[in-house]
Amino acid sequence: MILVQANKTNGWAHDEIIHSLAKALNKHYVFPDIAKEMGKYLELKLTRNDYEAIKSPEAFCEQITIDLREISNDKHLKLRYTEQDRSMDQKMSERVQQDEYLLKAKIDNYGFHKVERRPGNIGYIDLRGFHDPEFAGETAANAMNLVANTDALIFDVRNNGGGSPFMVAFITSYLFNSEPFHLNSFYSRAKDDLSQSWTLPYVPGKRYGNKPVYVLTSHRTFSAAEEFTYNLKNLKRATVVGEVTAGGANPGFIHQLTMHFSIFIPNGRAINPITQTNWEGTGVIPDVKTTQNEAYETAYELALNYVINYYQDSKEYGFLAKEAENQLRQLKGNK
Repeated sequence: MILVQANKTNGWAHDEIIHSLAKALNKHYVFPDIAKEMGKYLELKLTRNDYEAIKSPEAFCEQITIDLREISNDKHLKLRYTEQDRSMDQKMSERVQQDEYLLKAKIDNYGFHKVERRPGNIGYIDLRGFHDPEFAGETAANAMNLVANTDALIFDVRNNGGGSPFMVAFITSYLFNSEPFHLNSFYSRAKDDLSQSWTLPYVPGKRYGNKPVYVLTSHRTFSAAEEFTYNLKNLKRATVVGEVTAGGANPGFIHQLTMHFSIFIPNGRAINPITQTNWEGTGVIPDVKTTQNEAYETAYELALNYVINYYQDSKEYGFLAKEAENQLRQLKGNK
């Protein structure tokens, strides 16, 4: 057995955190074999004193996170540091985390940064997070009802870091008129079973029907935002425009290692019923590849052309075709 002297820096010890982290990974990480490999790798680097020169907790967290992902390629894995003392009671820690989450989510309008009708009768939703419908359902329903009468809809998830699969199902339900159907499954290591995510038989307000939907993506689009995109793409319900997404499909929880260090550990994985796999490590590949900066204009042009073609021969709604044509000219004139 190799003995390692504790390297204490400002009250925290490299070895204490790494040994605690390795134990948590072996207990919770969705892939046990990879968990063991990550733990051994960190402990090997510890015996070589590779972390000895790291004095700040933030830098230590950054390096450990890099090392974990080098083995697992799992972008959900992340070591965190907080100056404020945290309870080592997992239930108490989870309550504190939820209180903080709810406050930030409310201030952030539950991720709905912009919801509007744009010229050409195009709906636009800038969505920065998928928060649980228990808290965000009313805001989401209001957003979807605001754009219900538009002729095409753009979801902007270029700056969306993910969240709740329940909100993914809730919003997706507005985009279909069919009976409830299976969207995704999630394997849990702790329970060793599958839970399923389905569209809903009822939504508050009006469904969007089969009108065109576009999803804007970037390399920052992550987790539940990727599920939303991946589901709609494989269901052929939306056109994905932008960049390949980040590639994180393994859900999990935050575990407190010490009073100041915590780790997000994925304890499950998504399984799409159509592909029988997910977007982990690969990201969601857009239907129309372009840069994140050009994604909006690209999708907006597609939507405007749809409106022009749909209404150009209509006597009653011909004005919408003209509105879309004027907007398209302005858009091209600004390039």
